[in-house]
Formats: sequence, structure tokens, C-alpha cells
Amino acid sequence: MQNPLPYLGEGLSLLSAVFWGLAVIFFRKSGKRVHPLALNTFKNLLATLLLIPTMYIVGEQFFCPEPLTSYVLLALSGFVGIGLGDTLLFASLNKLGAGRTGIVVCMYSPFIIILSLIFLDEHLTILQLLGVLLIIVAVLAATSEKQTTPIDKKQLTSGILLGILAAGTAAVGVIIMKPILEQSPLLWATQVRLIGGIIALGMILGLHPRRRQIVHSLTNTRSWSNTITGSVIGAYGAMVVWIAGMKFTQASIASALNQTSTIFIFIFAGLFLKEPVNLKRTMGIILAFLGSYLVSFG
Repeated sequence: MQNPLPYLGEGLSLLSAVFWGLAVIFFRKSGKRVHPLALNTFKNLLATLLLIPTMYIVGEQFFCPEPLTSYVLLALSGFVGIGLGDTLLFASLNKLGAGRTGIVVCMYSPFIIILSLIFLDEHLTILQLLGVLLIIVAVLAATSEKQTTPIDKKQLTSGILLGILAAGTAAVGVIIMKPILEQSPLLWATQVRLIGGIIALGMILGLHPRRRQIVHSLTNTRSWSNTITGSVIGAYGAMVVWIAGMKFTQASIASALNQTSTIFIFIFAGLFLKEPVNLKRTMGIILAFLGSYLVSFG
């Protein structure tokens, strides 16, 4: 679909980064009391409910005359990217905090490039390879604090691994949906993707041996304001403008602008969560952002 306005996709991608950076702060506060699986399920159910009146207001169909494969691929994208990816992200967030997690998930851009290379027959330039290296260095630098922060090595390592897996599954979700998204109605595609994520979460919850405790963590939370606010901003607002950005510009450009959420997470974490802003984390942010830029535009 042709872009109706110059730089519309780029602007929306940047706006989604701001929304997501702010939502992560509320999710971090909520996640101290709510299990990642319960939090992810709630945010997607709320976003799905909010999309129904939105689609009605803008006159978009709930059941578009699209091929069955489009429904399946968008749902699969949500199954992987939302159901699995966001749950892994929240688990990483609980272990690492907002600042570190924001840096670790900068692995998203290298994953996008690598998967595009494998499945879309694209090629890496020298600058893109340098960008991947910079992001890896940034992750190692910004998460290697020892006595300066109260986090043990096991928690740090597991948090990093969860963050990397979250970035990888998010990238897989993008690769799956991108060809379909370019020719599909925006809100319909968002809704089908959300439903795919909810199906994944329902399956995981149904099979989880501690499902009652997980649901209990949500129903008994005292952080409803943080849970609801984060869900509205992150699962509804950020997702709609994120998918719109993907729709109206190239995936590589959108992913680079999405990656600026790292900067906003870093800033908001310092302002609202009082997470330390030290030289090592600042250098990690700079390297991660530069690496993301090179990976996407190199």
C-alpha cells in the first residue's frame, strides 16, 4: 500500500517507541506483584476489547474478505511475537529492571536482519555487521555491573537470556506478518494478531501447573492502575501505531526507529523508577542505539 503522507511510517514508528518506553515503566511497577504470564494475558485481552469499538468507529470490518492464509499467518505472528515474546519480555523485566532490559532487547534489530537474510534473501553489509557487534558489546557492557547493583549473577544471566529470547521471538513475529501486513487493513490485522497471542497464552496457562497462582497474582494485585495504564498505552496504543509504522515504511527502517524505545525506557526508568544512571549504562545506550542504526540503515 502506498504511503498516504511523507514519512508517516517513520513518524508512527518513533511514536510507538515513546509509547512503549512509557508502558514498560508501568509494566515494571505492575510486574513486581503480577506474574508475567498473567500480565501479558490481561494486556492483550484489554487491547482486544478496546479495538472492537475502535474498529466500529472507523468503519473497519471485523471479518475481512482476506485469504485464510492471511488469517493464519497473522495469528501465528501474534502467537509467537505476543504470546511467547511479550511473556519472555516481562520475565526479563522482572529480573533485570527496565534499564537493563531495554538494552538487552536491542538484539531485536540483529535478529530482524539475520532472519531477513535467511528467509527473504537479503544481504548484510559491513556496516550492518558492525552494528550487530556494537549491540552485542552494548548488552555485555550495560549488564556487567557487579557490586554497584543488587542483582546476583544467576538472576542477571537468566534475565539476559530471557531478554534475548524475547527479542528473537518478536523478530520472528515481524518476519511472519510483514508480507501480509502491506496489503491488509490496519486494525483488522492488529486484532487477528492479538487473537493469535491470546490463543498462545490460553494454551500456556491451561498447561501450566501453577495456573491458579498465576491468575491469583492478577486478581489480587494492588497495582491495577499500573496494570491498566500500561496495557492501554503498550498493548493498545503502542501496538496500533507500531503495526501502522510497519505498514507504511520498510521493516528495517521501522525496526531502527522502534529501537529508540531503549532511550525512552532508559530516561523514564531514571525519572520514575529511580534506576541508576551511570557511565556504563549511558555508554551501553549510546552503543546500542548506534548499533541499531547501523544494522537498519548500513
